Amino acid sequence: MLSKKASVMQEEGLPQNKILKMLKIKLQSDLIYSSGKILSSMCTSPHNFTKQIYRIYLEKNLGDPILFPASAELEHEAIQMLGSLLSNPKASGSIVSGGTEANIIALWTARNIAKKDGGEVVVPVSAHYSFDKAADLLSLKLIKVKLNHRFQMDVKAAEEAITQRTVAIVGVAGTTGLGTVDPIPELSEIASANNIHLHVDAAFGGFVLPFLEELGYDALDFDFRLLGVGSITIDPHKMGLAPIPAGGILFRNKAMTEVISTRVPYLAGEGTSQSTLLGTRSGASAVAVWALLKHLGRAGYMAIVENCLRLTWKLVKGIRQIDGLDVVTEPTVNVVGIKSDRVDVRLVFQELRERGWAVSLFPGFIRIVIMPHTKPLHIRNLIEDMKRILEGLS
Repeated sequence: MLSKKASVMQEEGLPQNKILKMLKIKLQSDLIYSSGKILSSMCTSPHNFTKQIYRIYLEKNLGDPILFPASAELEHEAIQMLGSLLSNPKASGSIVSGGTEANIIALWTARNIAKKDGGEVVVPVSAHYSFDKAADLLSLKLIKVKLNHRFQMDVKAAEEAITQRTVAIVGVAGTTGLGTVDPIPELSEIASANNIHLHVDAAFGGFVLPFLEELGYDALDFDFRLLGVGSITIDPHKMGLAPIPAGGILFRNKAMTEVISTRVPYLAGEGTSQSTLLGTRSGASAVAVWALLKHLGRAGYMAIVENCLRLTWKLVKGIRQIDGLDVVTEPTVNVVGIKSDRVDVRLVFQELRERGWAVSLFPGFIRIVIMPHTKPLHIRNLIEDMKRILEGLS
């Protein structure tokens, strides 16, 4: 439990070894990914190589590219590599703090390009809560549309929601709840026909979907190969295995970001421009992303995705063998929703939490995310616990 006693700065500092011991005690209630019990998070333990990189380059500040030009160049190269993964090596963008900042930047850009009073953004009801934050900050109105029977954005509803005030459409490629992918090709056509910015939130799916076809799964078009797609969020600190914070915002071309460019006149006496929300930005994050993309390559990431999807389907098979449980929908990525026609899933959720499993509860289902830290043993143990729980509740 966290102490409720106020903490004040001491007059004299403490030795480092004593502080390390204090931290070990104070942080012992935090869960760790290696336990295999964390099945609710779309983040994972960073790759060991990037832990080294991040520590070495902590002083780098991308907010001052005049002092750190080489770091800025590595960020540019990292964006190009991410762009290549998303079918556009000429994409422009930035390594940012995460999906929330990336989505804010995307809508900020769309709003400024459109120049419309009372701007509206069409999003699915399954969109991430960061869009509510973005709308509030940018004085935009979210028009939330229903989902179809496959838990995707309803295309007809989205088209009908467009008005003269619409500045952007948002499609999700790997929703938070079920990992579903909205019909981005259809949304791309609608966006192009109406000259509206289409933003794709692929914070989670961006490091999974590019590999599906090669791994024998159904291919899903969602990225810059679709001409209507203007920007994409992709988070290296999720399935990319980069250290937190490391999000990514990519635009089809550099010209799009000029509408949010801000000049900073005092940097090294020369001045420069920024097209990000934050001023001071972690150079270590960008360098770590660059290093990891170079180290793992496409083949390395494909192997990671293949393993996660294999365990995902192992879990699905196990769930379907438990009387009273089933999946909400067959998974598209490594996210599984579990429902029950016999018991209240809230009771199952509570029992799982009491057994130490960190899972998520959504209206009507339990969500499991299979990340690179998840092992076959963890899946077997989870399935056994769910069997016992269902037997006890029946």
